[in-house]
Amino acid sequence: VQLQASGGGLAQAGGSLRLSCVASGGTFSRYAMGWFRQAPGKEREFVAGISWWSGSNTYYIDSVKGRFTISRDNTKNTMTLQMNSLKPEDTAVYYCAADKTSGSSTYYPGRNFDYWGQGTLVTVSS
Repeated sequence: VQLQASGGGLAQAGGSLRLSCVASGGTFSRYAMGWFRQAPGKEREFVAGISWWSGSNTYYIDSVKGRFTISRDNTKNTMTLQMNSLKPEDTAVYYCAADKTSGSSTYYPGRNFDYWGQGTLVTVSS
């Protein structure tokens, strides 16, 4: 499975960006998907997840709840992350990832995501 992330860019605080992740080479609906981010000098962190198949379950870390929305369109092999009310602390490289084993939307210690996109940079200015 190949993942291609896009949609990053420069936004002002309070603004919005929409990230997309397009999958190819596999059966997209069979993968739980997630977005991660890595800010300069910090470790990569899980941001949001969506369950496999219909994507009926979603999960967000506390810092983005109410501002970010994760969704998937299996007909287009695409996952999106709508980011609203952006803050400077959202600045990071964002990565999409796919898990072929667990269908869960949540992140737990030891969970392994099998496929990764190349990352897209989000910069939020104050």
